[in-house]
Amino acid sequence: MATKEFKPKLAPEHCRFRLKVRESKIHRWGVFADEAIPPRRRIMEYTGEMISRRETKRRADGQELIYLFTVDSYWCKDGSVGGSGAEFINHCCEPNVEARVVDRRIYYHSLREIAAGEELTIDYCFAKDVEKHVCQCGARNCRGTINLLK
Repeated sequence: MATKEFKPKLAPEHCRFRLKVRESKIHRWGVFADEAIPPRRRIMEYTGEMISRRETKRRADGQELIYLFTVDSYWCKDGSVGGSGAEFINHCCEPNVEARVVDRRIYYHSLREIAAGEELTIDYCFAKDVEKHVCQCGARNCRGTINLLK
């Protein structure tokens, strides 16, 4: 029995610009602008199943790839269940996108103009006191880890 190959997708109803998912130099898959995106514009919404912190911990333990976004001190969204494709936006120490949480909804906005063909990136801001994750963003000022240093 052949295994079905995973093909990441974007949910166009959650995107305000033309975007594509393809292989990334940073990590596995990435989201790329298919048209120029002006600064300070909403790009897309990060969707997924809303889960408690306890369920977040259960899902994260032992998983190699997780798509969890902390909404507040209790809730997370699991982008691997009902995700819009925003879960494929990779970390970078010099990001071109930021997240804004409004009424438990997560919106990604451009920090600057993003050129067509450019990969969308966000600083994951992992806490300094959790397991360290090596960064492979290649940015000029890469801190070497996805975790915050301070």
